[in-house]
Amino acid sequence: MTKTYQIQSYFNFLKRSTNQHGVHSPFVYDLVTKCFYDKKKYPAYQNIKAYRQHLLSNTTTLEITDLGSGSQVFKTTKRSISKMASVAGSNYNDAKLLYRLTHYLQCDSILELGTSLGIATQALALGRPKAALTTIEGCPNISAAAKASFKKFDLKYIDVVTNDFSEAINGLKTNHYDLVYFDGNHQKEATLQYFETLLPTITNDTVFIFDDIYWSKDMTAAWNIIKQHPKVTVTIDTYKFGFVFFRQEQAKEHFTIRL
Repeated sequence: MTKTYQIQSYFNFLKRSTNQHGVHSPFVYDLVTKCFYDKKKYPAYQNIKAYRQHLLSNTTTLEITDLGSGSQVFKTTKRSISKMASVAGSNYNDAKLLYRLTHYLQCDSILELGTSLGIATQALALGRPKAALTTIEGCPNISAAAKASFKKFDLKYIDVVTNDFSEAINGLKTNHYDLVYFDGNHQKEATLQYFETLLPTITNDTVFIFDDIYWSKDMTAAWNIIKQHPKVTVTIDTYKFGFVFFRQEQAKEHFTIRL
């Protein structure tokens, strides 16, 4: 059912979506043209590619503790790092976009829910190398593997927290974040809970990014509820990602943009 839903929702997305020419907000227009559609070949892309290749060549098998919505691919708790990197981690284009986002938005304080093997984490860090980046991973073995990779690639400013998301973020509510990336638990109630818990951490310039907003009907329902929240002013649906902004100077508006 989930795959059928994803295919149907993608065709519906294509019918609704536009490019920069359908955007009348100067902030969103600049974000789309200067960041989303930026075709420059940044040197950091080679580092992103090298990190991914490092994982794809690692045949180590890990015992997985899954605290989220589970996997649509893996049917066992034993998974090789190489297989996880090939099917479960951010793909190359997604990682490049995350790099451009922290680079373009100049994010100095970043929170990620769902480290996995750190593909997205590395990309977020490369975009703003001295940003304070906290990433939370529920599985101790995956967390340890990510830490080892970060050390190998000399990523110095990443704080890996190994804990259940709910417990971990309860201790972070007094912080402020420029960017929060939600990529670990694709269940409706959990997503809404994390969103509400982390609302006190926002500033006027904060962006929340939700991964896989069409993962399931429940995940899309969570996305639609988030869009209507009174503190949310601008949202951008790119099918893969849902971007949420809290800019008080902007009228509430929702955009559907093809990447």
